[in-house]
Amino acid sequence: MIRALFFGAFALCLGALPGLADTLCRDDRVSLRGDWGEAHFRVEIADDEEERARGLMMREALSAGAGMLFVFEQSRPVSFWMENTLIPLDMIFVDEAGRVARVHDNAVPGDRTLIPSGVPVRYVLEIGGGLARAFGIGQGTEMRHPSISQTGAVWPCSRKP
Repeated sequence: MIRALFFGAFALCLGALPGLADTLCRDDRVSLRGDWGEAHFRVEIADDEEERARGLMMREALSAGAGMLFVFEQSRPVSFWMENTLIPLDMIFVDEAGRVARVHDNAVPGDRTLIPSGVPVRYVLEIGGGLARAFGIGQGTEMRHPSISQTGAVWPCSRKP
């Protein structure tokens, strides 16, 4: 818990630095913001069927600042499970515009129970279990990533020359 709080304070400070958010809008970064501040995660991208099926299975650890972003070709209801996943994860279900629709906290390692998005989503961000709650990430939080259509994004990437 102390580690998560430390990382949370560090990430919130990073979000407050001028110009830093623009440098973090790239393929290997996801930014989240809400009335609680901002958080940034280094992410691996799972954007094809094989990568999405493998996900974070068999990983023994995931650093507090890392995650995996699942990108689907179109918005649709999705379900995940934790079979062969060794670490607890938070699953953040995000709509096409980059708005968090649902958060599932602390998915149980090895559990085969389906975890549904509940609504059509285009993205799922998996981060370490408990971090979403530690940051305050919840429904309505905004996510920024270059894979989100910038014309419809609730928090578009700004591209500086």
